Amino acid sequence: MATTRTMAIPMDELARATARLPDAEAGETLRYCPGCGLGIVQSALARAMYRLELDLGSVVTVGGSGCYGIMGEYFQSSHIHGAHGRACAVGIGLKLANPKLTVITIQGDGDALAIGASHFIHAARRNIDITVLIVNNFGYANTGGQYGPSTPLGGMTETSPAGCFEYPFDACRLAIGAGATFVARSTSYHAVHMTNMLERAIRHKGFSVVEALQHCHVLYGKRNGMPEATQWLRHFKENTVRVTPETSGRVGPDSGKWEIGVLHEQHKPEFVEMYSATAAKLADRAGAAARG
Repeated sequence: MATTRTMAIPMDELARATARLPDAEAGETLRYCPGCGLGIVQSALARAMYRLELDLGSVVTVGGSGCYGIMGEYFQSSHIHGAHGRACAVGIGLKLANPKLTVITIQGDGDALAIGASHFIHAARRNIDITVLIVNNFGYANTGGQYGPSTPLGGMTETSPAGCFEYPFDACRLAIGAGATFVARSTSYHAVHMTNMLERAIRHKGFSVVEALQHCHVLYGKRNGMPEATQWLRHFKENTVRVTPETSGRVGPDSGKWEIGVLHEQHKPEFVEMYSATAAKLADRAGAAARG
């Protein structure tokens, strides 16, 4: 897999190459709220696929339940809408069945860090070669805007009207601690940067994670003083710090700012390769035993 397409990509060419567009004549439209950051995340993933020249016939996206859950349907690749929180489990099964597949899970912060947390951390521990895209909008938007595991301390939601008093997960630090070998973060303001992070994550051999901070101005924003999408884009612009692997960690979660960029990258043996080597070793032993 090599990157050969680095030029700016006309939107119509990108759409023809990667997208299943809604049938306008049948009255279909994109099923996101107007101005939702999911469109930016979807475009970044499409551009990453295009630039990597992926064979979309060998790409499978796996989603759970959430606003992001329909994103995989808009690509020309295969898509599985799995059970809530189980995208990593489905992804592991796909990769073991056919290691040549490019498997990308598309998950929300609640999907990956709450009900799916165990699946997520154990997939990371195994270093299986799948890419996890966590779309983080700071709450459960698809069911009305309840607080979730990434809701900031003090965040106002449908179920925390006086402010959330639970400490949030830092998805990237959780992934690093669990053993992920590539971890990056970007935001819906940094569309080109997000494309680059996804491109590097998909190219990485091993378990890779990209957290995409995505504005939900309709539910979370209106309760927290930022009801317009442009306010969120400005907020992400002014409250992010680009880091390198050498400087990662200098901006803590209590600083009010997010680190964006590659936060962790290492190379170590991948799960499917070790599984195959172990299976071959056992087959050799069985053959030797049969021969006496």
